[in-house]
Amino acid sequence: MPGFETCGPNEALVVSGCCHSRPHMVAGGRVFVWPVIQRVQKISLNTMTLTIESPRVYTQQGVPISVTGVAQVKIQGQNSDMLRAACEQFMGKSEQDIMHVARETLEGHQRAIMASLTVEEIYKNRKRFSKKVFEVASSDLVDMGFTVVSYTIKDISDDEGYLKALGMARTAEVKRDARIGEAEAQRDALIKEALAEEDKMAAKYLNDAEIAKAQKDFEMKKAAYDYEVFTKKAESDLAFDIQTAKTKKQIKDSQMEILVVERTSEIEVQEQEIKRREKELEATVKKPAEAEKYKIEKLAEAYKNKLIIEAEAEAEAIKLRGEAESYAIEAKAKAEAEQMAKKANAYKEYDNAAKVDMILETMPKLAAEIAAPLAQCNKVVMVSQGDGPIGATKLTGEILDIINKVRSSIDTIAGIPPPVAVAPVAAAR
Repeated sequence: MPGFETCGPNEALVVSGCCHSRPHMVAGGRVFVWPVIQRVQKISLNTMTLTIESPRVYTQQGVPISVTGVAQVKIQGQNSDMLRAACEQFMGKSEQDIMHVARETLEGHQRAIMASLTVEEIYKNRKRFSKKVFEVASSDLVDMGFTVVSYTIKDISDDEGYLKALGMARTAEVKRDARIGEAEAQRDALIKEALAEEDKMAAKYLNDAEIAKAQKDFEMKKAAYDYEVFTKKAESDLAFDIQTAKTKKQIKDSQMEILVVERTSEIEVQEQEIKRREKELEATVKKPAEAEKYKIEKLAEAYKNKLIIEAEAEAEAIKLRGEAESYAIEAKAKAEAEQMAKKANAYKEYDNAAKVDMILETMPKLAAEIAAPLAQCNKVVMVSQGDGPIGATKLTGEILDIINKVRSSIDTIAGIPPPVAVAPVAAAR
């Protein structure tokens, strides 16, 4: 009964007989077949793995070696000419027979190429050897419908120790290169270690420099902050001192005003007293009274001016003390100079009276200086001659004589006339 025949993708159907002048081939499909008058056969398209052994083949140098290769071959089902050639040669044969034919063909080409190369070429460049075998074998196997999928060398050996000798030489070279490489590696390691240490030290110094720079910046900023704080504190202290000085000046001014009022009152009282005394003593002591009045008036005026000048100088000194020490000293010196000038003018206005006033102010100090050595004595021994006074009376008289002589000398130097005899006045009183 006619029907369809099918095959898998790894098989090919070959239909021959009636209606076909040449066999009809279908790879991996189906075909309509008439039984009896048509015949259907199958051929495998599986890939076949072949082990190609070529023992003791003499190479170009005459050195016998053995090579074992592995090839992958298959019948090409996609090319109708190659499939037809394979069907013509292998239809009806078993897969083992097909593999044997392919193996023998590859083995022959492998031996031929081994004979044309040296051991070193085969051993060192296996890829080149495999490529040559693949190319030469493929051209012959194509005619039989085979396609060489791959070919590689599995093993190379020899019975004479040639490959071992090559290996020993190569091993020696490798060991030599290894020692050289190790030495170079150690050298490079030492160099890199030194460079790393150098980088480490450079980084450390750089880090130390950055730390020092940061410390410097911190110190500078701290100094700036401290300067600002101290400046503000100094300004605050100065403002406090100025305010204190102003307050003291106000108090001093008030005190001076009170003192001036008091002195004015005293002067007025003294003036009234002088007027009274003038009227009382006008008949007998008019001129001495007028001189005494003039003296008192001038002394009062000079003392008043002195107090005012001193107050002004002190206020000026307090005002300028916070601004600058040197300016304060200068102001003080100027005030003292002005004071001295005013004193000089005052003394000039009442010549002898001022001199007398200075002498009167100086005499107690002079007497104290003269008596000071005596105050330090624990014991005084005095020798008297004649009928003169002795004891404390004599000592006091001698001190008074010294003072009178000193006063006379001062009067002479100052140009002060001898004092007017006031004995009658005393008598009158």
